[in-house]
Parts: sequence; structure tokens; C-alpha cells
Amino acid sequence: MRIGELAALLGVSTRTVRHYHHQGVLPEPARRANGYREYGMRDALALARVRRLVQLGLSLDEARDVIADDRDRELPEILAQIDADLARQEHEIRARRARLAELIGKAEAGVLGPDDTVSPELAAYLRQVDAPRSGASAWDHDLLVLVDSMGQADAEDPSWATFATLAADPELAARGDDFYRRLDELAGADPADPRVTALAAELAGFTAEHLLNGDATATAGWDMTAVEPFLDELAPGQAEVVRQAVRRIAEHVGATGADRREAPPTRPVR
Repeated sequence: MRIGELAALLGVSTRTVRHYHHQGVLPEPARRANGYREYGMRDALALARVRRLVQLGLSLDEARDVIADDRDRELPEILAQIDADLARQEHEIRARRARLAELIGKAEAGVLGPDDTVSPELAAYLRQVDAPRSGASAWDHDLLVLVDSMGQADAEDPSWATFATLAADPELAARGDDFYRRLDELAGADPADPRVTALAAELAGFTAEHLLNGDATATAGWDMTAVEPFLDELAPGQAEVVRQAVRRIAEHVGATGADRREAPPTRPVR
């Protein structure tokens, strides 16, 4: 096929195809004896891959590297990968539609709550937790929802399952309620209040014992820069508890990182 036919097939202009040639992203076939460049199935697949990669947010330089790798593979292998990509997309779309159908049903029944729109994993956890109504628990709730919203929309967060397990244990749930109560009591306290350091130490110890599991843990996951912007919602003494707890966790992670898995996203512990 000619360049115009290739462009029409993929829904782009011939100028776009030539631009990809010029940038070295799309291989340009040699001219034949008649002076025209003839494009085949492999060229169409390469152009389709470029368009897909660009739509996914890759730069042309990044797309060029991917396409260059494809040149070293056989056509059946490339087709198989495309089929696998489509199968993954189909699975994700079905899961999203099932979730959407659930939300539509709740909306029609008039029982759609604000927490129902978060990820299913966090929604299940929030339903399970019966946190006391307090300033500290409200701040924690809002931060969890914010962290969930900042993640990938379709990505499952295994840490929510860990939180749910803790919430299902009456003893651990009661300890979490006690943390909230003590944090509320520090609403009018000075950051130098000895209760601040005591509570921070207990929170850090609880996290290390129940949440930092596995073979490796990333110190970067407990960087204060991740939570600092949200501490203005807390009183000075309460904010200092969070700062000290996160610092202690980071120190623990740094000391044991070689033996632990990557840490969960930074968030206060229930």
C-alpha cells in the first residue's frame, strides 16, 4: 500500500507518518523501482504501535525505543503481544463496568455514599472500620481517600487488605480507637508535650509490628514530604506526633530495608 493508504488505515495524516519517519520512530521502507515506497502489514503494525504508545503518554523518543525492539522480533510474536494487551484491556474494562454498574445501582436506590466512589478495596475497608467520630479520625479518613484518589484508578492496593485485617481484630481495632482518642487530647498541646513523643513511639512501633511485612521495604515510602502539606489540618501537637512517627518508621525501614519488602504508601495508621 502507498503512504496515503497507510495513513487512512490508521486514521492519521500523511504528514504525521512522514514526521514519524523524520524522527526515526517509524522505519521508512526503501523506494521501489517505480519510485514509490510500498508499505506492508509490518509497517501498519509499527504505526499502530506508535499511535498506541503516544496515546498512553510515551514521548516519541520512548516510543522509538519500543519500536526498535520490535524490529528484532518475528511478526507472530508481535501479534501475540498485541493480543495479550487487548485481553488485558478487555479485563480492565469489564472490571470497571462492573464497578460502575454497582455504583449506578446504589445511586438509583438513593444509597450512594461519598466513600462508595473510592477504590473497592478502600471502600470495603472504610465500611469495616467503625472509627470514633473525632477530628483525628476525620483527618485520617480524608487522607486515606486522598491517597487512594492519587493512585492509579484501576490499580489494586494490597495495603488496604492489611488495614482491613487489622480492623477485623477487636483488640487491634480498640487500640486504633485509643490512638485516635489520645491524638484528639493533643489538640491543644504544645509540640514539646511529652505525650507527643510517647504517642509517636507507640504509633511507629504498631506500624513496624503490623504493617511492615515482607522481604524489602523502601525508605522513600516514608518520606515526610509526602504528608507534610496535609499537617496544617492538625493542631501543632498532633502534627508533631505524625512527624515523629514517620521519622521513626523511616529509621526502622532504613535499618531493616535489606530484609523487607517495599513499604506501603505513607499514611497514618488505624
